[in-house]
Amino acid sequence: MSKTPISHPLPTTGDANKTPPLVPTPPLPASQAAAQHYLSQATSDNTRQAYRSAIRQFEKWGGRLPCDHDTLVRYLLAKAVVLNPRTLDLHLTAISQWHHYQGMTDPVRDPLVRKIMEGIRRTHGRPKQKAKALRLEHLAQMVSYLRGLPDSPRQRRDIAIVLTGFFGAFRRSELVAIQAEDLTWEPEGLLIHLPRSKTDQQATGLVRALPFGDASCCPASAIKIWMDVAGITSGPLFRPINRWDQIQPRQLNPGAINTLLKSLAQACQFDFAPDLSSHSFRRGLSTSAARERIDFELIKKQGGWRNDATVWEYIEEGQQFSDNASQILMDKVTSLMNQAGSNRS
Repeated sequence: MSKTPISHPLPTTGDANKTPPLVPTPPLPASQAAAQHYLSQATSDNTRQAYRSAIRQFEKWGGRLPCDHDTLVRYLLAKAVVLNPRTLDLHLTAISQWHHYQGMTDPVRDPLVRKIMEGIRRTHGRPKQKAKALRLEHLAQMVSYLRGLPDSPRQRRDIAIVLTGFFGAFRRSELVAIQAEDLTWEPEGLLIHLPRSKTDQQATGLVRALPFGDASCCPASAIKIWMDVAGITSGPLFRPINRWDQIQPRQLNPGAINTLLKSLAQACQFDFAPDLSSHSFRRGLSTSAARERIDFELIKKQGGWRNDATVWEYIEEGQQFSDNASQILMDKVTSLMNQAGSNRS
């Protein structure tokens, strides 16, 4: 989507009617290929894919880029009832970015487009769907189910994935990206170095510590067992396994994490299986820690959250029954009723 450099005429002292020579815009400091590389790295792969998908949907509807604000208004009216307002917001952002980087007038900034989009949000907005948070009892049941299966590489891998995903509060992209070279074994446990994550796009690096615990639920021990069984000494930690129990050399597809969670939930007969996703690990760790009154900073550190507000949201969710004004008042009413009953007797 890079724009071809435009040639600019330079003033001359010669014949005024003579067409001045055209000279190209001064080249970028680096080569065009290097510049394109750095431009592409400025946006994460997931964001770039989301923008491309949004543009394709706009074009499938009949839109063409560049476009004007009238076209966008028609698009919003056509899709207002069909698409979630958050999806439409993403589409507008993608279209806006396209025009911005092409050096063209951005139709998304038109007041009419912005006002109609605000009306769509107010009319059709609905709460964002959140992944079901895994509770400690859910985790225990899943791991117990896996340990009851016949011993196999797949069983060992899945135990390591579930325990590591939960206690490390990993995103699925982080989980499947772990390399054997990212692991540092210490007497107290395992350090997992993340060269890059969703909130660390500049690759300053994050570290998740997994202390040794009881073998039944210890992620560090589960990883060690899986690596020994699979003979992994370098490369991707979590890998696909085919139907003949052959371990593949490439890293696991991120979508396999969701599939694993849903299949385990179904095997354990959880009625919320459709609501599980890889984010259930992060929500589960944070809300479970909040219910156990674990310190805010410890929760934030383990999940690698940069935004305090996000952590407080999880803490409030985990403590919404224990820190509840109604509970305190119900206890008081119960006391008063018991006292009244004693007086009558």
